[in-house]
Amino acid sequence: MDRIRFVIDGEVRTVERFDPTRTVLEYLRETEGRCGTKEGCAEGDCGACTVALGELVDGAVRHRAVNACILFLGAIDGKELVTVESLAKPEAPAHPVQQALVECHGSQCGFCTPGFVMSLYAVWREGDAPTRSGIEQALAGNLCRCTGYRPIVAAAERACAASDRSESRRVATAEQLRAIRPTEMLAIEQNGRRFLAPTGLDELAHLVLAHPDAVLLAGGTDVGLWVTKQQRRLPTVIYLGRVAGLADLAVGTDRIEIGAGVTYTDAMPVLAKYHPEIDGLLRRLGSVQIRNAGTIGGNIANGSPIGDSLPALIALGASLVLRRGPVERTLPLEDYFLAYRKTALAPGEFVARIRVPMAAADTRFRTYKIAKRFDQDISAVCAGFAVTIRADRVVDLRLAFGGMAGIPARARACEQALIGQPWTQAAVLAALPLLTQDFAPLSDMRASADYRARVAANLVRKFQIETSGAGPVGVLALAEAQP
Repeated sequence: MDRIRFVIDGEVRTVERFDPTRTVLEYLRETEGRCGTKEGCAEGDCGACTVALGELVDGAVRHRAVNACILFLGAIDGKELVTVESLAKPEAPAHPVQQALVECHGSQCGFCTPGFVMSLYAVWREGDAPTRSGIEQALAGNLCRCTGYRPIVAAAERACAASDRSESRRVATAEQLRAIRPTEMLAIEQNGRRFLAPTGLDELAHLVLAHPDAVLLAGGTDVGLWVTKQQRRLPTVIYLGRVAGLADLAVGTDRIEIGAGVTYTDAMPVLAKYHPEIDGLLRRLGSVQIRNAGTIGGNIANGSPIGDSLPALIALGASLVLRRGPVERTLPLEDYFLAYRKTALAPGEFVARIRVPMAAADTRFRTYKIAKRFDQDISAVCAGFAVTIRADRVVDLRLAFGGMAGIPARARACEQALIGQPWTQAAVLAALPLLTQDFAPLSDMRASADYRARVAANLVRKFQIETSGAGPVGVLALAEAQP
């Protein structure tokens, strides 16, 4: 198939030829003339470009907010695209979200308002009246340059109290999406560049073998920036969002099996159910828009040294199922990272699934993220720790860090010094100097090497205090003490 189809304002659009890396934002502004969708940062941080995507899930339409600035046009094939212009026409009454923003004086200067409207629309569309915390999370990916969040939150509370969700329109949309559901591979080519979207795992495996240098695209939360910020021209893109089975998630007796295409939004409730300590970390990973698009498999596959999920998954003993053609192999996650942006993937191989073991009853697990702001920030240091204690002695310890080296890695010298020791402050303090053997962090715009080294040591101390029954403690309370 050499065209895409999607629904917008109740109509099916067909687009036959386009640049394989053209973004939805560019299409909306340049082709549709929908300039309510703004470009602010062009990297998925500010939310001015927020739109809602509707897709069929268990026979019903589910809407989620995403960033149009880093979403490639081919990724919306078979879906519904909702923009701020979709909510109310000039001759029609304002949408409840728009009306609430007017009544609560939440529009501010107006540049970012359409993005706020669309984030709130997704909340209004999908849920009952949310909590204040839920509203704040929904808005964490929208930056108001006028700092006017109080009236915006008030507008969200008012709009979400409305009961009308226009179910008749939703049913009609579901019928349209069923009619245009992709059933065969999409192949768009223009100027010698290709956008390929297979529908099955075998087809994907064949394509990756045939195009070993292709860029594999999942949520685009990293790859999108290669285009918008680095101005890279990608010869071949293989989109994973239509591959049946790649977004499956299964819970077994001893592990959670997560398809590489599972988004953070879908993985979070399952991971948090069996590993509650990971929930706070994942809620700080990007924004709602980023988590709705970004995948755990993508966070792993790109080999970043500061992917927030990686230290936590390494601490839990996660492993990867890698596939090349019809052959699969399993690899511990910690062995996947070889050097900065270099991984153990062979040519023609891709990440198929992530396996996360269930924690043993005597294992204690924590995650920590240190960044300059709470929401939507890249870590200076991120950590995932797990300790197993039996007969008052450490029998297993995994201290995994991101931001301390060119790859996410374990503090193996420090770990070994604590194996067999009592889990006490004295034992931890004696082992902490070995962190200098494990890591030689760099100074950059996010933190100095000295700061990273001190924070890493303090996080290990914090972990020991919290898991030895002393209760939670803030890192700042430890900062004055030298490790």
